[in-house]
Amino acid sequence: MTTMSEIGPVGGMPAEQLVRAAGLVREGRMVSLAATRYPGMPLFPGHPPFQVLNYRTPRGIRVTGAEPWGPINDAGLGYMAEYVMATSHSGAHMDALAHMTVDDDMHWYGGGTADEHLTDFGPTYGDASHLPPFFTRGVLLDAPGYRGIDCLPRGAAIDAAECDAICAAQGVEVRPWDVVVIRTGYMGLWPDVEAMAAHKTPGPDISAARWLLERGAVATGTDTETYEVQPAPDPGPTGNPQPVHTLLLIENGIYLMESLDLEELARQRIYEFLFVALPVKIRGATGSMVDPVAVI
Repeated sequence: MTTMSEIGPVGGMPAEQLVRAAGLVREGRMVSLAATRYPGMPLFPGHPPFQVLNYRTPRGIRVTGAEPWGPINDAGLGYMAEYVMATSHSGAHMDALAHMTVDDDMHWYGGGTADEHLTDFGPTYGDASHLPPFFTRGVLLDAPGYRGIDCLPRGAAIDAAECDAICAAQGVEVRPWDVVVIRTGYMGLWPDVEAMAAHKTPGPDISAARWLLERGAVATGTDTETYEVQPAPDPGPTGNPQPVHTLLLIENGIYLMESLDLEELARQRIYEFLFVALPVKIRGATGSMVDPVAVI
């Protein structure tokens, strides 16, 4: 049985919020927020590569004399099946609450610790099997659009003051239960590895993270592989390389998404929408690939 401590604040979302979010649909259009995944795709360097490998093919069935249905059929019926070997953090994805740990006890949100809850088959507490569905109001903050450029420069921080200014310029506000997606323009360079490397990695800083917490967002995402600005401009006294992940994901159970494709939303200047994402529930996984949609 899943407990509130394994879901985070989104577990308390009232039914009325879903009804209000559904009311945002006016035109019946969907905009995908994910790019296609493929072998050799750009990934955060700490993750294994994405692979799709054939397991069964019509030719292989015939050559090996395999009999998946029993004796060879006169219809010549064949099929294809494959292994997808990849980290759950491939392309557009959502971090489970057990994704990151901090301090000597290696703890994560809700009281999970490596000594008590980490097995050879992944965490048993706060893993991807507890990821909830998301059906709520979404808000886009378009930082390069606000600055009048195509993509933020390498290591550019988006702070709380800029979040306020973007909201004012776009005529939107962030409210409790929202999912806030923040564009840096990075996915506009996809999949040009050299161009992307030249812009690694803009994003929200710790003041923007506090800003999101104060406004009651339950999840947030960006179009980069690290969500937050890297290197961190304010790593604190411990030299934490990812203070935003620590504050939002580990300390407050706010879900983080990375590598979202926000280019079409920005092009159409869609700043408010119904956000829908259905993570895949895999026991022991520390995240889920997602293909979210903005419904307008």
